[in-house]
Order: sequence, then C-alpha cells, then structure tokens
Amino acid sequence: MGIRLSILDQTLINKGEDPTEAFEHTVELARRAEAWGYYRFWVSEHHDSDLVAGSSPEVLIAHLLAKTERIRVGSGGVMLQHYSPYKVAENFNVLASLNPGRVDLGIGRAPGGLPHSIRALQAGKVDQATLAEKIAEVLAYTRDRLPPEHPFAGLKASPVPRVPAEVLLLGASASSAATAAELGLPYVYALFINNDEEEAVRAFEAYRSGFRSAEGRAPEALLAVPVIVADTDEEAGSIAEQCRIVKIHLKSGRTITVATVEHAEEYGRQAEEEYTIDARQAYVVHGSKETVRARLLEAAAKYGVKEFIVISTIRDAAKRLRSYELLKEAFAESPVAGETVQIP
Repeated sequence: MGIRLSILDQTLINKGEDPTEAFEHTVELARRAEAWGYYRFWVSEHHDSDLVAGSSPEVLIAHLLAKTERIRVGSGGVMLQHYSPYKVAENFNVLASLNPGRVDLGIGRAPGGLPHSIRALQAGKVDQATLAEKIAEVLAYTRDRLPPEHPFAGLKASPVPRVPAEVLLLGASASSAATAAELGLPYVYALFINNDEEEAVRAFEAYRSGFRSAEGRAPEALLAVPVIVADTDEEAGSIAEQCRIVKIHLKSGRTITVATVEHAEEYGRQAEEEYTIDARQAYVVHGSKETVRARLLEAAAKYGVKEFIVISTIRDAAKRLRSYELLKEAFAESPVAGETVQIP
C-alpha cells in the first residue's frame, strides 16, 4: 500500500530571526522536500503575526515554483471569505499557466488573523455570499465555466490555463466536509486544528456519503496531521512537549485556534466580547521513524486516507528539516514483515 506524503509549512519565525530568514528556511525546505520525494508543498495564510511570515500565499507560491522543478506547490489555504473569487481565480490562473500541472488552490475556512486584520482585509466589502458560493465561483472561473445565469456570464478570469489549479477544501468539522462533498472537491481534514477523532470520523463519513461530482471524479480524502520525528522516541517527545495549542471561546459561540495565550487575549480584546481561553499541550504524532510510521499507518486505516499533509511546528529550522527527512525515510523503507493496512 502506498502512502503519499505532503507538507504544509507555516514559515515560522524563530526567536532571534527576521522574516527574511524565515522565508529562506521555507525555500530550503521546499527544495529538499522535492529531492526527498514529497508530493505537495503548501504554504499557509496568517495575518498580523510576529510568529509566522506567510501572509500572502500567492506571492510565496510563485517564488517557490520558480525555486523548484517538479513538486506541486499550493496554499493551505487561501482564506477566500476575505476576497473576491474573481481575483483569486486570476491569481491562480496565472500561476497555473506558468506552471501547468503543479499548482494547488487549497481553500481554508479559518479567519487567518485577529479581528482587526480581518476587518482590514474586508474593508469596503459589501457582498453577502457564503463561502460555499464563493468556492463554486472560483471553480467556475478557474475552469472557464461561468453559468449563463451568473450576473457576470461571459466574463473570463484570464489567462485561462490549459491545466487549471487543483482546488481543495480544508476544514475541521463535518459541516466543512459536507461542503466539500457537495462541491465535488478533495477534502483535507485538519487534525492539527481539531484533534477530536470522533469528529474526524464523522467528517470523513459525511464527505464520502454526500460526495457528488459533475465531472465523475471519486472522493479524495486527505488528513493534515502534526508530526514530529527525531532519532529517538525520547528526543521527539521532548520537542513535542514544547508544542502548545490555544483556543479562545467567545461568548457569541465561536471558537478560534490561535498561536499563543497572548494572541488569544488580544483576539478577545479586539473582538470586544467576553471569552475564555483553553491552553494545553498540542496533539502531535511524535516519535522515532518506526513509531511515527506505525501511528500514521493506523490513522490511514482508521480514516481511509492515502495522503497525509504533514505540518511540523518545530521552531528550530534544522530540527524541522531533520524531522521531515526522517519521516520520508520511514515511508521509503520496505514494510516490515506481516505489515498490512486495509484502506476502504
């Protein structure tokens, strides 16, 4: 059984580094990921943050495509709710025209920033379209299939590429999975945002049972999972202990995942709502090559996935590189005797 491995990189800014150094680490990781045989390399979108540098995935994707030759490069993901579907389609049509067959447009549902940055991104915005409607519009523009009843029927998001960007939906709930199913898109469940295993099972069940595609394609389920690999279980465990996950629960009912307690407090201040904060050690699949391989194969069987989008939040760039190298080695080696995995 083949497992496909891909990477989601957040362009982490380590203590004592500046954004230029952080981007240099991302470029180096992308080039090594290609050499190691990873399938995709995705970058994230975060705003008004001093911990990550990637605020404009389209710009970074263009640079990474120019620095690599074969690996697919894309977003994990563009926060479409803030933007014009037409302009997003134009950006990715340009990328796909320059790099046929190598571009992914992953669309995310998280806000991607604190309330002030969200308001700034949406300044002057008047449309009331839902995210599902916006995704459908992006699909129509990237494939030059705007329906005749659309208000802009006949409009093209030029240039129209011969191989359009692959559109995928990222989420962490059964509702996001249902949206991906309805639109006939590949679905990526973000276990690093919501590690509720029952919710993940419900999400994949909702996705597969509700999937429909006008193009006749089969459902494609992926799992985005946090992973730390080191030479020993003990070393990986020590690194994993430093990883925290922080959630802010707003009185309005929304729950947002942020990077630090300080960010959560600032989010609450900017949102001008009562809130509570939940901070705990993050869920991370960690260990030696053998340990992590076994756990990921278990997850592949449990969720019925054949591709992992791996995210490593190791702040030390050298250790982060080593983790990804060891992970690829783990799956490049021959299966151990008697190892079998059944994927539905």
